Amino acid sequence: MSISAAYDFDVIVIGGGHAGVEAAHAAARIGAKTLLITLTLDRIGHMPCNPAIGGVGKGHMVFEISALGGVMPKLCTKTYLQARMLNTRKGPAVQGLRLQIDKHAYSKLAQQTLSSHPNITIYAGTVEDIILDESKTIRGVVTNDSSTYYASCVVITTGTFLNGRIHIGSTQYAGGRRDEQAVTGLSQFLARAGLLLGRLKTGTPPRLLRSSLDFSKMTYQEPDNLTYLFEFYPHTVTNLRACYITHTNEKTHEIIKQNLHKSAMYSGAITGRGPRYCPSIEDKIGRFPDKTSHHVFVEPEDLSEEEIYPNGISTSLPLDVQQAYVQTIPGFENAIITKPGYAVEYDFVLPHQLDHTLAVKHTNGLFLAGQINGTTGYEEAAGQGIIAGINAACKALDKPPFIISRTQGYIGVMIDDLVTMSVDEPYRMFTSRAESRLSLRQDNAFARLTKKAYAYGLVEEKVYQDYITEQDIIQDSLHQLRTGKNNTDIMRLLGSESCDLATVKEHTNTTISDRAARTIQAELLYGPYLVREARDAARIEQYQHIRIPDDLVYIDMPGLSKELQQKLTRIKPATLAQASLIPGMTPAALSLLLFKARRREKI
Repeated sequence: MSISAAYDFDVIVIGGGHAGVEAAHAAARIGAKTLLITLTLDRIGHMPCNPAIGGVGKGHMVFEISALGGVMPKLCTKTYLQARMLNTRKGPAVQGLRLQIDKHAYSKLAQQTLSSHPNITIYAGTVEDIILDESKTIRGVVTNDSSTYYASCVVITTGTFLNGRIHIGSTQYAGGRRDEQAVTGLSQFLARAGLLLGRLKTGTPPRLLRSSLDFSKMTYQEPDNLTYLFEFYPHTVTNLRACYITHTNEKTHEIIKQNLHKSAMYSGAITGRGPRYCPSIEDKIGRFPDKTSHHVFVEPEDLSEEEIYPNGISTSLPLDVQQAYVQTIPGFENAIITKPGYAVEYDFVLPHQLDHTLAVKHTNGLFLAGQINGTTGYEEAAGQGIIAGINAACKALDKPPFIISRTQGYIGVMIDDLVTMSVDEPYRMFTSRAESRLSLRQDNAFARLTKKAYAYGLVEEKVYQDYITEQDIIQDSLHQLRTGKNNTDIMRLLGSESCDLATVKEHTNTTISDRAARTIQAELLYGPYLVREARDAARIEQYQHIRIPDDLVYIDMPGLSKELQQKLTRIKPATLAQASLIPGMTPAALSLLLFKARRREKI
């Protein structure tokens, strides 16, 4: 579709990364006329860091995106190179599906998926400004060619591009990613809109020429033969490419230690906070000086395998130092660096300024998703993108908002963490962040969210009907096991971690899917704990309805520690549920806040 100035849309999405892809697709699925504005069309759905999707916690969110009708799971099924289920020695609640992806095929398919949707128009360019009226209501955007496009809702998903700056040793230059320009106008708009901005940092390792590596010195990483990936329907897994593991050593660490002062992280050139749970190799050496070895996961980037991604040695050291330490690693002795590693520093918006729809609280019609909210990772970005896109479309089309609570999904946990407690470092999802992690499993993601998504038109009719059929089978099987006579031993057998799915099917229904069998096993394994989690979830839900007065003064409040006074003043929780999540919160302090809230209600 050709675009003329002042063309009207319902929703405008800025940025074509993983958050932008999900936001545009979700908005269009709901029926919103959607414009996606991105720097370059061939970078839609691009993977600038490790081309892998999923893992423990992260994979849980991709299953939830699938239950919401999202794009990422579908793209993964068609472009993966290797499939593995992580944490298989532990219970089903903390296992995580992880796929190595062909990043070029993934990006190309993302472009095709969006461009073929009748409600999506894609425009290559940059947004220089956003139009607000006198009531701070969104009216549209102005692009770099001075065109104006009008919409009542705008979703910003700019990743690392806001005032992005790339660092390789002492070399610095403006850029959002390798060979891509930074975006400056939007940071200025956000500051004018009164939003508080911060600065974060992330990075990537050097890429290595595959033919220069010796894989015989590395450990082969065994793939898994799985019957499901992230989508609802089963899939016969074909592992197309191998992954390996090697490790750094004392010689590697010595070279890095001698050159720490040359790293942008240690020279003072970078002021933004980096990710604690995915640090650069020089940060690992600096923080853990006694550790003599770190794993390096050797993973392909695409089907051609010309370039290899050495996961675990992200860096901002100069190229000559990168070359020196890389060649000390077993299998990398003759490694040729095709692209140097680098760090990128960028602006983000402190996310406590958003509500649970990912809308900016004091700017009507503006939504933010992805790294602009202080998160890191494709999965975190996509999870936010689908929620922001749904809610932008709902607002534009006058439909009720769509919110996932922290008891309903990991996406809800993430968003609640962001808007309640904000961030001071890049946020990454872990299963330990969820109070109800035994209830929030991969196998029951569809049970938790599909019905909710179907009501908004996000799930196809056939998928929904097949989901209903599967849920009926699961509930019938559990009912028969729990109410049948002499079933105690069978339930104990099926509810053990060592029980295989074939045994579950043998004692329930031989025609059920592997996912359904896994759900039955998990429900029996975690039975008493699920009851407790349900009780805790009900309490959290009750707390959600108890509002804390906006003007409540915490400083010098009798009964609150100085630490909690400061945290409550900074976070300003809107409900008792939000207050209960603050680190260090005590039952006595919650009781005091409950008393204050209810006394104010009576006045």
